Amino acid sequence: MILTFDTISATLSRLPFDETPVDGRSRAAVALILAERPVGLQLLLLERAADERDPWSGHLAFPGGRLEPGESQRQAAERETREEAGIDLTTARYLGRLADCVGAHQPVRIACFAYGFGDVPLTVTINHESRDAFWVNLADLADQRRHITTQVNFRDSSIVTPAIQLPQTGKPVLWGITYRLVMQLLGFTTC
Repeated sequence: MILTFDTISATLSRLPFDETPVDGRSRAAVALILAERPVGLQLLLLERAADERDPWSGHLAFPGGRLEPGESQRQAAERETREEAGIDLTTARYLGRLADCVGAHQPVRIACFAYGFGDVPLTVTINHESRDAFWVNLADLADQRRHITTQVNFRDSSIVTPAIQLPQTGKPVLWGITYRLVMQLLGFTTC
């Protein structure tokens, strides 16, 4: 299936999610941001800055974070995107919500909201939480030749996990919750 904003929106409209889970996990939300480009749809990824207090230090992620009191999950994703990437999602097309993912090594539940921008210039201005922001073609992420099993470091542990080797030189592999959300978007699996 060719992924377009219409096909993604239709697929996401059928996914289940629980607005108020009771599982004792911290709640957080992220924004999955797509842009239409002549080469096809591209996905925005952030490379997190090195910070010993951050369990995801140096890993690839979507903009997002924990909910503030009185904030909905979608509001949190949109606020965090403004703070971390300088992007106002109110100008984007809302595509829908993916099924929540829970952390395998952290007690967190992540809600993910998808947004699309047309083929217009989009400036990304990262804050101190990220080292870099860059776009990846969805076709590259779907390319099975890039799907690997590899060893990654998380806190003081070494984990063998599925991942995607990106086409950009010098970038870490895409793994963990962000990997599972990307796989869900591509229709390969659910969280």
